[in-house]
Amino acid sequence: MTTKLDWQSRTGDSWAAEWQRTDRSFGGLTDQLMGKASERPIRRALDIGCGAGEMSLSLGRGHANAEIIGIDISANLIEVAQARAAHLSNVSFEVADASDWDPANYAPDLIVSRHGVMFFEDPVRAFAHLARIAAPDARLVFSCFRSQEENPWAERVEGFLPPGTIVPPDRFSPGPFAFADQAHVEGILRDAGWIDVSFMPVDYAYIAGSGPDATEDAIDYFQRIGPAARAAATLPPEEKAHFLARLRRYVANNNDHGIVALRASAWIVSARPGRR
Repeated sequence: MTTKLDWQSRTGDSWAAEWQRTDRSFGGLTDQLMGKASERPIRRALDIGCGAGEMSLSLGRGHANAEIIGIDISANLIEVAQARAAHLSNVSFEVADASDWDPANYAPDLIVSRHGVMFFEDPVRAFAHLARIAAPDARLVFSCFRSQEENPWAERVEGFLPPGTIVPPDRFSPGPFAFADQAHVEGILRDAGWIDVSFMPVDYAYIAGSGPDATEDAIDYFQRIGPAARAAATLPPEEKAHFLARLRRYVANNNDHGIVALRASAWIVSARPGRR
């Protein structure tokens, strides 16, 4: 389970320090999510869990006449995003929780998120609030991981840890795979007042390492970001060495001419607010 406090502290700090590599890892998904988000003209967009700002920046560059606001509960991630957006007058960022963010005179006609909404502590409440503040013709477009079985890289990396190191979270607890189940997500959205819910399966290459020593790049990355990072940092030296040896073999076997690309699977979910 990944909590709000995690994102406001250690997890958020790690992602802020590693924004270039996290953006790289999701690059293939970002392009497809941007395509879906840009199917209609945009006047105002709200980027939920914007992280270091990649989606907001892409929207700002592609829709020069639109006003884009990115929000995240991590102050360090917002600081990075603000620095990256210094040259874009139509993009701004705020430290805020999407569950209660309610600015005056800003009704977004696009609410977008790249893998941010799976961490809502009360997703029905959060999505109901977003439906209330959205423009009547708004669109909701977000991505989330499909099952861990469909993302074998996550299952394998976590599996290299000693047995019992990680206690499996409840199936729908906030975390990377909380929105894997299509029926569960559709139920949340409908209970929150969203209609015309649709799911588009997307498969993409999760880039874990690149460059002249892509294997070591990926090993370092997985110790900082991902399903095993926190647990691996606390392992005794002998167990950590064993974990790293297993991880190295796996990563090296997936190193193809300087790119460690692992098969990943996501949903791109879209909906619109019902009558209010």
